[in-house]
Amino acid sequence: MRVVAQRTSRASVRIDGKIKSEIGLGMLILLGIEEADAEEDIEWLCAKLSKLRIFADEQDSMNLDIRQVEGSFLVVSQFTLHALTKKGNRPSFIRAARPEAAMPLYERFLQRLEEVSGRPVQSGEFGAMMEVELVNDGPVTILLDTKNKE
Repeated sequence: MRVVAQRTSRASVRIDGKIKSEIGLGMLILLGIEEADAEEDIEWLCAKLSKLRIFADEQDSMNLDIRQVEGSFLVVSQFTLHALTKKGNRPSFIRAARPEAAMPLYERFLQRLEEVSGRPVQSGEFGAMMEVELVNDGPVTILLDTKNKE
């Protein structure tokens, strides 16, 4: 699983011009699922995101996690995070999981993130054409990959 986590002061997802989900302070999570992903990837990512200290404390240092600031998550499925661009100019998405494999993992990720973090989790709609809007606070953007745990 690959994630782009962005610290937000606000973020929203629109589908067909209507807001489906929105949050204030928190994290926008763009989630890419690949064929090799499993429950252990979900567990690692949810624990990491819940404890990620990317919010400012009183000294304006990134020292607080999402629970401490009472933030929320907005999770959007994004298969394009697994784009391969080595050959040619047209990205290949061969590593991205097919919808029948990705959808249950996506749903489980949403459920587990809320359980682990104790914070509200909003979401986009799997497979839908979405407009994602955010105010990236900082900006702070963190990349996480369960196959390359750095």
